[in-house]
Amino acid sequence: MLAILSIIVRFTGTKASKRLSRQLSACWEGIAGYFFRRSAVISLNELDDRALRDIGLERSQIEAAVYGLVTVRSQGRR
Repeated sequence: MLAILSIIVRFTGTKASKRLSRQLSACWEGIAGYFFRRSAVISLNELDDRALRDIGLERSQIEAAVYGLVTVRSQGRR
């Protein structure tokens, strides 16, 4: 009986550590993603209006585009 109990306790302890690991990983990915997006916003804000127009953005759409709320319109070359 004691052997079965130790297996059950070890198994639930493993589940808890995996859950904590997933939570920490998700937290880290969220923080890294935030800084990556902020860097992209800063970089796009440094472009002039002509360069933004070339990639299909207006200055007012930069943050929304970085967060995936605006799609960049594609322009065919003539």
